[in-house]
Amino acid sequence: MAKRILFINQEITPYVPENELSVLGKILPQGIQESGYEIRTFMPKWGIINERRGQLHEVIRLSGMNLIIDDTDHPLIIKVASIPTSRIQVYFIDNDDYFHKRMMAEDETGVEYADNGERAVFFARGVLETVKKLRWTPDLILCQGWMGAVVPLYVKKAYYDEPSFANAKVVTSLFDQNIRQSLGEHFKSAVSFRDINEDSLNEYGDDFSAEDLTRMAIDYSDGIIQATPGVEASLIAYAGGKNKPVLPFTEGEGQVEAYRDFFEQILSV
Repeated sequence: MAKRILFINQEITPYVPENELSVLGKILPQGIQESGYEIRTFMPKWGIINERRGQLHEVIRLSGMNLIIDDTDHPLIIKVASIPTSRIQVYFIDNDDYFHKRMMAEDETGVEYADNGERAVFFARGVLETVKKLRWTPDLILCQGWMGAVVPLYVKKAYYDEPSFANAKVVTSLFDQNIRQSLGEHFKSAVSFRDINEDSLNEYGDDFSAEDLTRMAIDYSDGIIQATPGVEASLIAYAGGKNKPVLPFTEGEGQVEAYRDFFEQILSV
């Protein structure tokens, strides 16, 4: 049976403008699928996405669940579309509070949203709960961007006894595009779930900076990828210091092959 790779993407073109994250979010799942793997791909349903142009439609059988974050219910809406000119199907995580009529990390004036941490928590849990509903068991999970940074923690500390994730390996892809503002003291409360509480996160700063978020993703991942050349050297060194396998930055024709070989390295451990 083909190995299964779950791609948790922050951005995918053509649904959002082209940049290093969004282009890789498209070409990597496509290349890995063409290499013989079975894949699933997720991203947030950012408010800038044109649903009519992208031909998104709601998947009623997957929607309807409420996710409780910091004692507040947030309805989970799942939409799906297929990328034109490819065979890649994308699942979108949506919610009126966190995504509807809202930009990505920043609002129209360039100010980062104060609840970006909660948005990342909702996205992580939304993806994992949807994968469970799909009755699909990934062998490896690739997390891209700050929006996917909570996923490694949840897979290793909250969903570790779920059949869908008990044996899954987690890889985090680091980019030089990141949030600037700290997530605030409230983030530790928002991320608390099952075996995770605020005390579980004592080693990270009280204001939970963007660097803390990245370090947390590294701590709970089985491998790290330097996806862009401008990733801070201190974070790559941090991953190495934690004895995490690191794939250096690679581009061009051999990029998909390099990622595939790295995935196989992680899966063989």
